Amino acid sequence: MRTSSRRWIIGLCWLTVMFDGFDIVALGATIPVITGEAHGHLGATVADMTFVSTISLVGVGLGAVLIGPISERIGRRMALMLCLLVFSAFTLLFPLMPSVALMGVVRLIAGIGLGGCMPIALTMMQESAPAGRKAGASTFTMTGYHVGAVIASLAAYWAHEHWAWLFYLGGVLGLATLPIMWFRLPETRPTAADRPSTVAEHRSGVRDLFAEGRSRATIGLWIAAFMGLLLVYGLNTWMPKIMELAGYPISSSLIMLFVLNAGAVLGLLVGGRIGDARGVKGTTLVWFGAAAVLLALLSVPMTSVLALNVVILVTGVFVFCAQVLVYAFVGYTYPRSLVATGMGFTAGVGRLGAIAGPWITGALVTAGLAYPGGFYLFAGVAVVGLLAAAMIPKPRPIAETSEPRPVEVGG
Repeated sequence: MRTSSRRWIIGLCWLTVMFDGFDIVALGATIPVITGEAHGHLGATVADMTFVSTISLVGVGLGAVLIGPISERIGRRMALMLCLLVFSAFTLLFPLMPSVALMGVVRLIAGIGLGGCMPIALTMMQESAPAGRKAGASTFTMTGYHVGAVIASLAAYWAHEHWAWLFYLGGVLGLATLPIMWFRLPETRPTAADRPSTVAEHRSGVRDLFAEGRSRATIGLWIAAFMGLLLVYGLNTWMPKIMELAGYPISSSLIMLFVLNAGAVLGLLVGGRIGDARGVKGTTLVWFGAAAVLLALLSVPMTSVLALNVVILVTGVFVFCAQVLVYAFVGYTYPRSLVATGMGFTAGVGRLGAIAGPWITGALVTAGLAYPGGFYLFAGVAVVGLLAAAMIPKPRPIAETSEPRPVEVGG
């Protein structure tokens, strides 16, 4: 693949993943405004917006599961553009809905579009990456998520009661990206119709993820992805509250959340390179193991603010990257004909963990057990993730049938 084609794939896939981080934080940041007394919207309650945010994550999971087989039929490029179109259009519609029920419906559909974006973006990055660079391709792409989260938090601070502009911004940016994709994004894999009519080329269903001795790997990937996203969403949603309950000032706990995500970006830039160089399985095991130790350490009260933030920074390095290394595992585990389907189902099952994480942690907060119990829970989840990754067979080198050639595109 030509260098210029790879650059467009890298840039546009990174930008697509950025919308994921932007969207999640945008919704979370606007919930207090929508449910507040001063600038409330449609009389929405916290319970109403909990439903809206949950149904959105359900849509994201559905989109991730469905997109793999679809991309095999219409191509990665068209599948990514279709998902981005659906997400952008319904994101623009969200603030215009006249009832909470319709807001939930719109968020569900937008979530389906958004859910398909990340698996396809990661698949395209892995398919276009040089041999032995799949982990680095995955982790670099996921830095876009955290950049999007930072942009959304800054935009939310600026917009405040004008929360609708957050969604107008996300929708407009998504639609503006589509023409660039149409003219510049190359295809990384021919569609099923363009490939030879062999049984092997057309097999891309969920059953094939369990065929030919792949059951252990598939189950291990699903469990590890579930545990990884449970950690990511549980920590991002409730960490400020947990640290407040531990006796730290609320202003300090918000800074801790920023430090945690700063560590995530650092970990993603480093972890992928190590995974490619030293082996993705061993690196994933070390990352989950270190995450477990560091999360347990956070249950210990610390009087030194510097020491606490250093521990949180390093925790971010391992927790967030461990989850993304699971996606890198997909590219090394399945043959090329199954990577998109495998990535979609792994991401889809992982999104169930994204739903479970905030819910379980919130239950601990309600019960008064969040500190130190929340960190004990997170440490245990990381251990389960480690055990799940350990059951995945060490990937064997998969012969590349041919170097993927970009399909020239144009209007």
